[in-house]
Amino acid sequence: MTGDDAQQAALDVIKFDFIDARETPEVGVILGVEVGDRLGPRDERPFSILARDGSGTVVAGLNGVSHWRWLYVRHLYVAPAWRGQGFGRRLLAEAEQAARARGCVGVYLDTFEESAAVFYERRGFVRHGRIENFPVGAARIFLSKPL
Repeated sequence: MTGDDAQQAALDVIKFDFIDARETPEVGVILGVEVGDRLGPRDERPFSILARDGSGTVVAGLNGVSHWRWLYVRHLYVAPAWRGQGFGRRLLAEAEQAARARGCVGVYLDTFEESAAVFYERRGFVRHGRIENFPVGAARIFLSKPL
């Protein structure tokens, strides 16, 4: 039996489960241990920054997480009526300040909007990649900024 035959025989006895509509934590835990052994602890810490109007309604906000001494900006949102007034700049500056306080060496993010990519580039971010047609009819743009 060749190596390929042995590998195929092993795959033939393994049962593969498809779990729809949720992730199983097992894969993340197992991979996290392996990656942590190689690269050090992830030290993941989420955070949010919110801007509220006088009635308490959220008009802008940022969600992110720091890990491996980098800060990932997961979401940055400014309500349409509040755009163009500096909220995005302020949120990003607050996030960078939080990143420095956590000992981060950089910030990274992605966006589907070309205008947002230009906004980030004006604040020192550099493009690193683009996936066309993700989602269909658009593109996903990846950027980072050293601190």
